[in-house]
Amino acid sequence: MQPLQQEYLQVKTDLNALTQVLTWFDQFNHPPLSYPVWLQCQLALAEGFTNAVRHAHIGQSIDVVIDLEVQVFTERLEIRIWDQGGPFDLSQKLEVLPKTLNTEAEGGRGLTLMHRIADNLSYTRTLDDRNCLLIVKHYSSPN
Repeated sequence: MQPLQQEYLQVKTDLNALTQVLTWFDQFNHPPLSYPVWLQCQLALAEGFTNAVRHAHIGQSIDVVIDLEVQVFTERLEIRIWDQGGPFDLSQKLEVLPKTLNTEAEGGRGLTLMHRIADNLSYTRTLDDRNCLLIVKHYSSPN
């Protein structure tokens, strides 16, 4: 099935690029996404991007790029974030995270938030030695 909309963005490993990422994501704030679904996906995107900068690319040059892709389908949205960090076992990490979200903590909530928002969340190593975080959110198609 072909996406209704598909867009790409490449940014440097810089937390300041989050503004550019979120501005770019504004273009998806329209049907078939409802505003609440779009807002959840925006949060998941922000968490995924900042995790790539803070964790996957820790100690790397700001010039190392992060690639982003969003595909909108009739009943789902797919976000892909590619980083150039080392391998990471997302499934194992999710198993050891606390089941309740500590709203007082300064950090460490990103994976839990993404896991709660996404209907499918995966992090896989690609053939070109990158990692791809896939966030899939299903929603009802308009009647």
